[in-house]
Amino acid sequence: MNKKHLDIVKNRDGFIAALDQSGGSTPKALAAYGVTEDDYSGEKEMFDKVHQMRTRIITSPAFNSEQIIGAILFEQTMDREIEGKYTGDYLADKGIAPFLKVDKGLADKENGVQLMKPNPELDDTLRRANERHIFGTKMRSVIHEPNKEGIKAVVEQQFDVAKQILAADLMPIIEPEVDIHSADKEKSEEILKQEILNQLNNLSDDQEVMLKLSIPTNANHYKELIDHPKVVRVVALSGGYPLHEANEKLQQNTGLTASFSRALVGDLNVKQSDEEFNKKLQEAVDMIYDASVNKK
Repeated sequence: MNKKHLDIVKNRDGFIAALDQSGGSTPKALAAYGVTEDDYSGEKEMFDKVHQMRTRIITSPAFNSEQIIGAILFEQTMDREIEGKYTGDYLADKGIAPFLKVDKGLADKENGVQLMKPNPELDDTLRRANERHIFGTKMRSVIHEPNKEGIKAVVEQQFDVAKQILAADLMPIIEPEVDIHSADKEKSEEILKQEILNQLNNLSDDQEVMLKLSIPTNANHYKELIDHPKVVRVVALSGGYPLHEANEKLQQNTGLTASFSRALVGDLNVKQSDEEFNKKLQEAVDMIYDASVNKK
């Protein structure tokens, strides 16, 4: 495991940028950026367009290591180049730790949750991630209801995969997202915290993980996880909250930093001049950094 990157994500102030939309979410990400389905033909051109968008973000002076400690990539982004370097190497040269989204999407809803789909190719993906100098990984499940059996299954699956990732000498970000629109979100978060604690307490001495969680209903609900010796860092997803609302909620949680996607890039547009684009991105970076670091 890259010790320099571990030190960055463990100790440096800042947040993690999530640039990992893939598959079915890619057209939505492009549409939000002002690139419609009329602007490309077929999957190859679509992914070319999204790489152009991500390249513009990552090469922007606003995408800086003083405020951004890590970036989560889609698998194709990892295998593509930016200015003649593989994306992970380009980020590392900027002082930003590269992560890779490794899940294959969500299974159908059962027991109030969506587990991750089976991923028999994970070992091969992890091998290639190491070849591309990736530091860590991220995988997402979703919790819709406070179903104890379902939430327990989500957390067990996440930690089982995390151990496979640790065995490949990569840092796992465990992401059991609680749907911000679900009824009884608070109850789901109570069950989730306890299940995560159970798993953390069973990790071996040499195992540490990161967590990516929805911003909790009750401020500082996850403080026990943030302070846990087996947790490198806890970051929060925006979960669909608008940027200002996500930042306001984040700021109420001591030790919780952002890992935003839509809230980070929501004001960017393909038609903006470089000056306007960089200005909008810097404004979002400043606000997210401030909410991550300067708590109420």
